[in-house]
Amino acid sequence: MPRSQRDGRCPSALTLERELVVKILLVEDNEMNRDMLSRRLKRNGFEVVIATDGQQGVEMAVSEAPDLILMDMSLPVIDGWEAARRVRENEATRKIPVIALTAHAMAGDREKAIEAGCDDYDTKPVEITRLLGKIAALIESGA
Repeated sequence: MPRSQRDGRCPSALTLERELVVKILLVEDNEMNRDMLSRRLKRNGFEVVIATDGQQGVEMAVSEAPDLILMDMSLPVIDGWEAARRVRENEATRKIPVIALTAHAMAGDREKAIEAGCDDYDTKPVEITRLLGKIAALIESGA
């Protein structure tokens, strides 16, 4: 749910003040993946903030209050599975939608991501049109 809806203000009134921009926290340790995905998201009108490991991702989920988190599952410090669990356990971040991203599309990974607290799952390499559809669906549903 966009920040405007979380803080209780009417989105239509906010549109008069400024254009609503959806903020995405991208948690990705691979520089090439980070660069490619953040550029594509920005080109599609999103504000993007970046964390490079799972612990930083959990901390930035609190400090940045993003509208959605894209979480790589293979991360240093704490992996994406644990980071997603911690996001869900924290009252301040529990309602932020999380999409798991992984290059290792193994049988059962989608279920494992959902059990860890992710709202959806996508595979790498990222197919941007598919990912944008998942982002839109979660933002619109207020997940």
